[in-house]
Amino acid sequence: MRIRLAAGLILGCVVAFLLAGCAVFRPTDQVRFGLWASEQNLWDEATFRWKKALAADPKSVAARNNLAVAYEKKGLFAEALKEYEEALKLDPNNTYVKSNYKNCQENIQPLKKEAAETKNEKK
Repeated sequence: MRIRLAAGLILGCVVAFLLAGCAVFRPTDQVRFGLWASEQNLWDEATFRWKKALAADPKSVAARNNLAVAYEKKGLFAEALKEYEEALKLDPNNTYVKSNYKNCQENIQPLKKEAAETKNEKK
């Protein structure tokens, strides 16, 4: 009887440990979930997931790059540039990040020009 009880307790502990492990997301899981959300145009969810990935792994170039893309989609260009720059510090030769950073800079130039023209018109 005691052997069955001990075996049951051990088995219960093992099952509880395994189930607890399944509930924890790894940073790579968060990055993948964020990618899925971005494909559905759920940019707030994607942003949340990539921030969560960065909280667990601040050196994740993929999470930083993807978060920057999300910021661009949301019109938060200063934040996007900051994340691209952080990603490039971590991996200066990453062609994806370099390309996205360059595109972001090029995309905001017309916006800066328009803002300056609007400001001058108001004077």
